[in-house]
Amino acid sequence: MNTTTQTSGPLVPNAYRLLWAGFMAILAAGVGFAIRGGILDNWKQEFGFNDQQLGSITGAGLSGFCFGIIIGGLIVDKLGYGKLVVLALIGHILSAVVTFSAGPTNAYSMLFWGSFIFAYANGTLEAVANPLVATVFPNNRTHYLNILHASWPAGLVIGSALGWVLDDQLKLSWQLQLALYLLPTLAYAFMFWGQHFPKSEAAASGTSFAEMYKSVGLLGSLVACYLLSLFFADIIKQIAPNAPATLIGYAIGGVLLIAAGALTNFAMGSTILFVLFLTHALVGSVELGTDSWIQNITGNLFSSGEGKALFLWTSAIMFGLRFCAHWIETKLNLKPIALLLVCSVIAFIGLNLSSNMTSFPVALLALGVYAVGKTFFWPTMLAVVGDRYPKSGAVAMSIMGGIGMLSAGLIGGPGLGYVKDRFAGEAMRQVDAQMAEQFKAENPSTFLNIGSTAVYGLNGKAVEEARAVKVAERSETQAKLVTASEEGDRKALRIDSFIPATMALIYLGLLFYYKGIGGYRPLRIDEEQV
Repeated sequence: MNTTTQTSGPLVPNAYRLLWAGFMAILAAGVGFAIRGGILDNWKQEFGFNDQQLGSITGAGLSGFCFGIIIGGLIVDKLGYGKLVVLALIGHILSAVVTFSAGPTNAYSMLFWGSFIFAYANGTLEAVANPLVATVFPNNRTHYLNILHASWPAGLVIGSALGWVLDDQLKLSWQLQLALYLLPTLAYAFMFWGQHFPKSEAAASGTSFAEMYKSVGLLGSLVACYLLSLFFADIIKQIAPNAPATLIGYAIGGVLLIAAGALTNFAMGSTILFVLFLTHALVGSVELGTDSWIQNITGNLFSSGEGKALFLWTSAIMFGLRFCAHWIETKLNLKPIALLLVCSVIAFIGLNLSSNMTSFPVALLALGVYAVGKTFFWPTMLAVVGDRYPKSGAVAMSIMGGIGMLSAGLIGGPGLGYVKDRFAGEAMRQVDAQMAEQFKAENPSTFLNIGSTAVYGLNGKAVEEARAVKVAERSETQAKLVTASEEGDRKALRIDSFIPATMALIYLGLLFYYKGIGGYRPLRIDEEQV
């Protein structure tokens, strides 16, 4: 029997002000993220960067977010929401100062650290916004967390549209374009200014940090520390190419795991939370990891302009649907786990349809289905943690967000790129082995620092030169290169579809689990069990 007091209203009078302030904060992150992605070619042209340097600058945006949300989540209940908002505001302003300081002699370092600081501020704001909204709307978390995270696709739409007009059409400076993210930054600062921030249920009850962390325990820490070991291995590999990067990364991860265990006297933690963390790693891979490649894939299969239009289309779908979570939960009677199960099946279908798209109208349909599927993953997973683990305060939510982002940057994005290279190279070898050797990429593609996974994709410059030629005017060699590259893209999407298929099986298992214990419902802090 559910003894939790049920009220439809918010917990505090200024709950909606805090919700929309958080919305504007994540909107600023989305706008800045989209604009930065659109001006990479400007930076390449102005400063002469190669793709590896651009990739490192982009990667700083992912790693900075992870540190912001994990560190912020660990201290927010003790430091308070307001102080972290101020820290994030300083970070967003400092990021602009650092980035705009880029010149001929310091461009790489300024843009790298500007991106890192920007992302750190974004992660810090999510460490505030997620538990804050979960706290002030305790009985309708799925609905309001989905509304909060509707701001991310909204920011992508606004940032991409601005880039399309200001960069592609008006040819304005990249500094002016990027400065536009400061407008929603000032807006969220104004909306948060002078507001009372309630404490989370855990903080208000005087729960110690060790008690908050107990549900995470060794099992949950294992997921986060493994991904952090991959992150540190990548950093060491860049700094010292001859060092045993993988071994050092695992050593750092092991030390962090021991430190995390010591917080709770090496409590194992919740098995279900461990499963949710693993599942959210898959969410990060299929949602953000795929998004990092989808414009490239659709741009290859169709045109660059159509690729941008399709990205705007999917982002707009996500924005609209995230306002419908409450209707889906109540009218269709889909509780969070059931909603996640249905979305996983839809995402699986959408990615498979996308792998066979041959025209722009078909792509609109296929990617539209995929967009519907991925819409509710991230915020609904956060809602499940808030519902079932109230004692963890902001800690479990923030670690989950960090896991999702780390997985996207270390597994999802690189994994999809690896699969693209592998299948494009294989397609060329099947058609013409001699051409495959002639046009193979200069460097091998690997996955998860495993040497035995090395494969050779196609030479990117040769493929782009072939693609630039009109279809009717391509030579036989150029036609083979483009066809092999497209086959790699299509097979990558098919392989990608196995991720939501795996998620569907996990959610089905969780559905049976909750049915077996009397059904899914939010817990009070005194009901939570590790």
